[in-house]
Amino acid sequence: MIKKGVNNFSTFHLVLTLLGAFILLFIVAPLLGMIISTPFKAITATAADSQVLKSIWLSIWVAMATSLLFAIPAIPLAYILARYNFPLKNLINGIIDLPVVIPHSVVGIALLGFIAGDGLLGKTFEAFGVKLLGTPLAIALAMAFVSLPFLINSARDGFLQIPERFEQAALVLGASPSQVFFTISLPLAWRNIVTGLVMMFARGMSEFGAVVIIAYHPMVASVMIYDRLTAFGLKYAQPAALLFLSVSLVVFILLRFFSQKR
Repeated sequence: MIKKGVNNFSTFHLVLTLLGAFILLFIVAPLLGMIISTPFKAITATAADSQVLKSIWLSIWVAMATSLLFAIPAIPLAYILARYNFPLKNLINGIIDLPVVIPHSVVGIALLGFIAGDGLLGKTFEAFGVKLLGTPLAIALAMAFVSLPFLINSARDGFLQIPERFEQAALVLGASPSQVFFTISLPLAWRNIVTGLVMMFARGMSEFGAVVIIAYHPMVASVMIYDRLTAFGLKYAQPAALLFLSVSLVVFILLRFFSQKR
């Protein structure tokens, strides 16, 4: 590891390299161990299991739909936080980051009290004959709760990077605030927004703690893997975990690729 413009490799650089290698090994070693210890026949058999495929597909499409749907109010909120100063702004920023630090079992319990039949949102939906618990909508709410900070913070950083003089010049030239937002602010911050969407999708797809409390069925992939582990043991859960890891990795790489191209 040689810093640009520097030709000598000092002891300090060696220490940095070793520390970085330790972190990479810490991340890769458990995954590599799972790959080595899982027979290929078990993987192919699991890949043909309809329950596994349904769970993985459920995780993907619900996480995707959640990210796109909640982006509609989240991006304007990020713009407001980036461009305006107002009372309690720091409190709002703290509330946005709160899902990151709350244990996800607590998130699940909080959502359970909110969307159950005697909860505020649950009562409202049941008045129209719609039950939330144990539905993809409940899963979406859990995914959104834990993953929204990634989108909002990334979009806010993107808007902050845009010089305000661009927007002010457009306003002086007669553009309306909505025109400024959609033709200047949004396109210039788009890379950060897409990055936030990708991270929100990835975080939502991997959620377990909140989802398992409010929607054990239908099973998303993380719940399905846990169910196999508790019911049949590690050898039965590992192939499903490896398959979900592979699919998640492919989807994540594709999303990253398209976001970078954009």
